[in-house]
Amino acid sequence: MSLRPIRRWLLPLLLGLSLFLADQLSKQWIVTTLGAQPHQRSLVLWGDWLTLVYSRNTGVAFGLFPHMSQFFIFTSLLVTIGMLYAYVYHLPNQSLSIQVALGMILGGAMGNILDRVRLGYVVDFISVGWWPVFNLADSGITLGVTVLALYLIFIGDEAPTPRPQPRDDGLLRELLKRDVPD
Repeated sequence: MSLRPIRRWLLPLLLGLSLFLADQLSKQWIVTTLGAQPHQRSLVLWGDWLTLVYSRNTGVAFGLFPHMSQFFIFTSLLVTIGMLYAYVYHLPNQSLSIQVALGMILGGAMGNILDRVRLGYVVDFISVGWWPVFNLADSGITLGVTVLALYLIFIGDEAPTPRPQPRDDGLLRELLKRDVPD
């Protein structure tokens, strides 16, 4: 195996795995620290700006479409496979920005998918008061999608499209070899 594919996958895999582990460990710590039932206790970290509170999300982002966890397992896996396909075939995957975006999106997606499969809901715990409760996986997905969108909007495809070269059928060479009559 050449080094090029390894470089293309190393950062996304390491970043994705790191986010996945941090997400799962933080969720386990929250349930252990704040109790097995949602909203039992909370831990105020910074006034009204940052509170940790255990919450169960059976819907998607921000609690939309509750009680459809099985459906979202399937759709999350489908979107994850689509992201991998885009990375391999359509995105400039040598770009550091694209690699970071992929790692964050995949790590976050896998963290939430595992929750849905294992628990039937996603563990959320970060409350900023004015926004729905979320978790590290949600943050990773949001940041990854933001990096990807900004890259595609402002930078686009790094590899310029090669200009088509004129076909060399030898006609010009033949014409130049001929003597021009006086």
